[in-house]
This record gives sequence, structure tokens and C-alpha cells, in this order.
Amino acid sequence: MKTDKTILYKYAVILAFITVFYNLAEGLISVYFGIQDETISLFGFGVDSFVEVISGIGIWHMLIRIKTKGEERDEFEKTALRVTGTSFYILTAGLIITALYNLYIWHKPETTFWGIVISLISIITMSALIFFKMKVGRALNSRALVADANCTKTCLYLSIILLAASVGYELTGLGGIDSIGALLIAYFSFKEGREAFEKARTGKNCGCEDDHKKSSAD
Repeated sequence: MKTDKTILYKYAVILAFITVFYNLAEGLISVYFGIQDETISLFGFGVDSFVEVISGIGIWHMLIRIKTKGEERDEFEKTALRVTGTSFYILTAGLIITALYNLYIWHKPETTFWGIVISLISIITMSALIFFKMKVGRALNSRALVADANCTKTCLYLSIILLAASVGYELTGLGGIDSIGALLIAYFSFKEGREAFEKARTGKNCGCEDDHKKSSAD
């Protein structure tokens, strides 16, 4: 039984590392093409991925702490959550200002082709991460890990928004669609920022933590 748990924690750490390095690569590529193609939704998506890297480091630390001390959040994670929350708020403000300005001048991206490619890869990757994180979290009966899996769904939603905005622009040529996509990304970034500060303040794992309680009751 102890050996099984050790293996499961190793899987959880591997998933955390994959999340961090994937978000880092996704952020670099998205920001590059976002600037190159002048698409604010892709650029915002990329910056959001960088913030998720900070969150991912906090998750990695959480795994070590859970294995040795239990589920209660420590000071390192609270600090990481506050940094994450502040970063999300800054991103939200920047996206709103830029998107509204782009709407005002009716700015059009050069292309949103790379937004389509990146969002499709991200949807596949995030869906796989959610599935395996949920599986490991439930096997360990860890509310924190199941909550992390549920919170990864936000990254999936952002990928869907980017895909919709990118496809919408390619089909219609309306520059406002890219800006609206950026505003939707800003909305989710704000929610993530608020949730990060809430988790730091209360010690709760995630706003979607209730999903674990429901599944446990079934």
C-alpha cells in the first residue's frame, strides 16, 4: 500500500513538471507569435501561461508538503499564490486597456493562424492533464490534488476562447473578434487572480474543490 502511494506521488510530481514546462514553452511561443502577428488574444494567452508556471511551481511544492506533512497549506505556497494573484490582476488590467484601445482603432491582426494551432494543441494537452491529475488525485484520496485537476479546467476554457477568437477572425476578418477574445481571457485571468488570493487567505485548495466532495459522496 505504501509502495503504491509512493508511485502515485511520483506520477503526480511528473504531471506537475509536465504542467510547468508545457506552460513555459506555450508562453514563449504564444507571446512570440502574438507580437509577430499583432494578435492580443494570443499574446494574453501566452502571458497567462507564464503566470501558470508560477502556480505550477506552487503545486510542485504542495506535492512535497502533502507527502511529508499533510494537506494544510504552508507559507511558501501562500506567497506563491499572492504572487500569482497579483500577476493575474496585472495581466487583466493590461489586456482590458489594450483590447479596448484595439477596439477603438479597429485594429486587425496580421493572422490568427498560430492561435488556432496553439489552442488546439493546448486543448488536447490540458484535457489529458486534467484526466490523469484527477485519476491520481482520486487514487490518493487527496482533495488538494483533485482540486488542482479541476482548476486546470480554466486553462482548457482559455484555450477554447483562443480557438474561437482565432477561427472567428480567420473566417470573418473582423478585428474586433480578437479583442473580444482578449477581454474574455482577461475575465478568466481576473477570476484566477481572485481565487489565488482567496486560497492564500483561507487555505482552501480551489473554488472547484466541491467537485471532489460530490464525487466522494457518489
